[in-house]
Amino acid sequence: MRQSYHRRETAYDCPRKRERRSAISLFNPRCPVEERERAWIEESIEWLRGEFGVAPLNVPVILPTSEYFPPPLPGSDADVRAVVRSVARYMGVQADLDVQFSEDLDHAQSLLRLFPGGTGTFRSPGAASDYTHADADGLHVVTIDRSSVGDPARLLAVIAHELGYVRLFGERRMSVDRQDREPLTDLATVYLGMGIFTANAAFNFGRISGYGIEPAGGWQSRRLGYMTEPMFGYALARYAVYRGEPDPAWAKHLDTNPRVYMKRAIRYLRHLDHGVTYVSA
Repeated sequence: MRQSYHRRETAYDCPRKRERRSAISLFNPRCPVEERERAWIEESIEWLRGEFGVAPLNVPVILPTSEYFPPPLPGSDADVRAVVRSVARYMGVQADLDVQFSEDLDHAQSLLRLFPGGTGTFRSPGAASDYTHADADGLHVVTIDRSSVGDPARLLAVIAHELGYVRLFGERRMSVDRQDREPLTDLATVYLGMGIFTANAAFNFGRISGYGIEPAGGWQSRRLGYMTEPMFGYALARYAVYRGEPDPAWAKHLDTNPRVYMKRAIRYLRHLDHGVTYVSA
């Protein structure tokens, strides 16, 4: 007898099932970032893992606690230099650093110079800091505006961003003409353990031309970073997944917005791991 085969009906074959599937999809976790942002974050984290290996995933996340930054809070230039040394150690910076200060980085024209044989000067948004990469045998100079010293959270985010430059550009991992160098530097602070500080500083963003993920247009914070709070939330979620932490305790140190975006992203990633939910007939 000839055996007949019947193809299993799917939600796409039946309009009623399709409507059910569309309705239930409204309750599925949604990614907190746009598709192009999600793709860029995932590709860039993979690139960072290729550059730095898995060692940064196996060390504690740096927290805004006295364990990592004991009091008193930074006040003097010597205090700030000590904090820079601590953050450099946490982020694995091996280069020789020189920390300088400015009263008004926006108008300090002398800070725009290039060192003899140097390769570039990078200024963080809002003129909170400035990084000059000297030649191969020279110092890596980080210049910090003293206006940041009175706000420890802001100061630590500024320092982390500048030391991200040191690890990416100073170590010849990133090209000077790379268009996504600013968000990539922010993402590096996440991968290297300082993401709580930079995520908490990511707010009040505006659109500009010539930077960001796309060839034209991108993100620039009017104060500190180039990644948005949703982008930081998704990046921190991916970082937590890499670390094998589905519900990381360190998330409580995030401000409300990045923490909410991170938790939403973790739910989204967990849903992807479990596959798509189908509604039976």
